[in-house]
Amino acid sequence: MTAAIFRYRPILWLLFSGMTPAVQAQEAAWDSTARPEIYKTRVELFRTFPQSPEDIVFIGNSITFWADWNELTGSLSIKNRGIPGDITFGVLERLGDVVTGKPAKIFILIGINDLARNIPDDVIIHNHLRMIRQIQSGSPATRIYLQTLLPTNSSFGKLKNHYNKEERIKSINTALQKMAQSEGCTLIDLHTHFANDEGQLKQEYTWDGVHLTPAGYAKWIGILKEGNFL
Repeated sequence: MTAAIFRYRPILWLLFSGMTPAVQAQEAAWDSTARPEIYKTRVELFRTFPQSPEDIVFIGNSITFWADWNELTGSLSIKNRGIPGDITFGVLERLGDVVTGKPAKIFILIGINDLARNIPDDVIIHNHLRMIRQIQSGSPATRIYLQTLLPTNSSFGKLKNHYNKEERIKSINTALQKMAQSEGCTLIDLHTHFANDEGQLKQEYTWDGVHLTPAGYAKWIGILKEGNFL
């Protein structure tokens, strides 16, 4: 299916759902074609980089982008393919460039910006399945790692569109866990390690309630090393 079809799918569904106009307007207000301003430039830059079957690719949004993976892990094989503001549709659009290189591993963390843009949970989940199928089709030997969405923390008051989505985050993460099992992928449960007793992102791991502090990245790397995922 094309991005445009996904863009209007919820509107068709709502016509038969019996929901009120106000709820319909809220649920329908999303756009699969939205891309951050930096998207095109970053994709063009990525295409100039050499690729190797030894590559370990981290793909996602700004949470991935702001990590200096080589310094944090001591591995030059890790390639950072995060783009700030990206959504699942954006990852799908550029995933082919990564698959062409037939990397050893691909780590996926994407979805919080989809939630901020009102993209429905079932679309986010299905887009993850499309990513898996695209990788498996184009590079069968590549190992796929699905990482659960991180919690957020609304007490910072900086990124309000991203906050208070905790139940949706849990629902998506549960679906990702089942998907990993059924599709032969590895699930890395980041959420459990980053959530406090209230299910919010621990304050020591974030500076705005969404993005990570150095302690947050150290925690993430620790999880990956302890699980022998790298």
